[in-house]
Amino acid sequence: MCAENKNLTWTLLLFLSGVLCENWKVEYQPQHICTVKGLYVVIGCSFYYPEGQRVQTVKWGHERNHIYDGPFIYDSESVNTSSRFQYIGDKVHNCSLKIHQVQHHDAGKYAFRFITQSTNGQWTGKEGPKLQIVDLRAVVTKTNDNRTMMEGDSVNLTCINSCDGDDLSSAFTWFKDGEPINEGPVLYLSNISFINSGNYTCSLTTHEGTTSGVINIDVEYGPKDTSVSPLMEVDTGSNISLTCSSHANPPVEEYTWFKMYDDEIRTIGDEPELHLWEVSSDDDGQYFCSATNKHGSQNSSTETLKVNENLPDSTVTGDVFTIATAAIVTTVTLLLIVTAVIVIRGCNKKRTRAPETVCEENIQNAVYVNWPVFDNSQSHEGNLCEGATMEVIYTAVDFNAKRESNMQQQMDSHNDDEGVIYSTVCRDQILNPSYIEHL
Repeated sequence: MCAENKNLTWTLLLFLSGVLCENWKVEYQPQHICTVKGLYVVIGCSFYYPEGQRVQTVKWGHERNHIYDGPFIYDSESVNTSSRFQYIGDKVHNCSLKIHQVQHHDAGKYAFRFITQSTNGQWTGKEGPKLQIVDLRAVVTKTNDNRTMMEGDSVNLTCINSCDGDDLSSAFTWFKDGEPINEGPVLYLSNISFINSGNYTCSLTTHEGTTSGVINIDVEYGPKDTSVSPLMEVDTGSNISLTCSSHANPPVEEYTWFKMYDDEIRTIGDEPELHLWEVSSDDDGQYFCSATNKHGSQNSSTETLKVNENLPDSTVTGDVFTIATAAIVTTVTLLLIVTAVIVIRGCNKKRTRAPETVCEENIQNAVYVNWPVFDNSQSHEGNLCEGATMEVIYTAVDFNAKRESNMQQQMDSHNDDEGVIYSTVCRDQILNPSYIEHL
C-alpha cells in the first residue's frame, strides 16, 4: 500500500509512485469550501483503483478524530453513522459526501478511504478539502456617532455572508421581530421613530434557517401624548383620583401636577396620580400635569374639575316635610279604612240571629216572616244598627187548606173579624207567644 508504506525511503516512494500507485488515487473538488451555518454542503470526490479490484467498504474521516484510523464520520459497514452525514457516491468511482445542517464543529479537513477485496487493497486519499463554517452577520451603521438611537436618526443595517468576502451578490431577507419586512443585503431606516424599535435579523433568502445574530434597535424619545384622565362633575364630599399618563423611552422619571388659579399656577403633586379627598368648592378649577425623562418634558392639556355644592337647607327641609306629610296622610287613610271595616263587622255581630225553634205544627207549607220588635222609646224608622235593641220574632203562616188546625177553629169562632189571620207563633223559647195583625 503506497500511502501507508512508511518503511520505504522517500526516494523509493518517488520511484514507485509512478509504477505502483498510478492506479490508486482520490481526488477532491474543491479543495476549500466555505458555507453558512445551518446550510448543507457537498464535498465532491472521485476515486480510482486498478482493474480487477472490487470495492467493498467506503469511509470518510474528519480531522477532529483520527482522520485515517477512525472513528469515521461515515462508514458503510457501520449502522451508527449520523444521519447528518450522507454518502451520495457509490462503490465504483464517485465518493461524494453531503453534510446536512452544518455546525461550527464540522469545520476542518476531511479524507476518503476505500477497501477492496484484495489483501492489500486499502487506500486512503491524502487530506481532502478544508471546510469553513461562518455565521451571517448583521451590522448597523449610523449617520452620527452617538451610541443612543434617537428619533430622527437614520440607520443602515447590512447583512454579511463572510464566505462572499466583499461580494454582496447573495440574496438576503430582513426580519423584524420574526416577520419579513424587506429583501436585499442592506436595510435603510431613515428618520426613525419609536415604531422602528424592535429586533432585526437577516437570512439567506433561499435558506431561512440561516439566521444572523439579532440587532436590537431601541429608539429613545422624550415624553409624548401626555394627558390627564378626563375630569367630570363631582359632588361635594366625594373622593377622586386624577391620573397623568405619557409615552416615553426611557420611561417617565418625574411627574408634576399643577392647578391654575386666577393669578398664578401652583404645584400640587409629584406622583402619577393626584388624590383629592372630600372635595369642596375650593377644588373646583383647571388642572394639568407634566411628564419628564432625560430627553425632555411635555405638559398635558388642561382639564376642568367642577364641584357641585349640596342643595340649600330650606330645600332639604321642604323635601323632608313633603315626604313626612305624605306618610302621615297615607297612615291616616289606612287607619280610617281599618276602622270602617271594624265598625261594619261589629254592626253585623249585633244583628242577633235567633236560633231555630221547633214547633209542634207541620211547617212544610209555612211562609216565614221576620218581624223586628222595638222598645217603645225607639222609632221604627230609626237605624237598626245604631244603638237599637232589636228582637227578632219568627212566625209561620200555614196556607194548607186541607189541614184542620187551631187556626181554622179560631177562624170559625170569630167569623165577624175576617180581616185577621191567626197563626201559631213560635218565638225564641225565652219569649212569650204573640200574634201578627193583618198585614
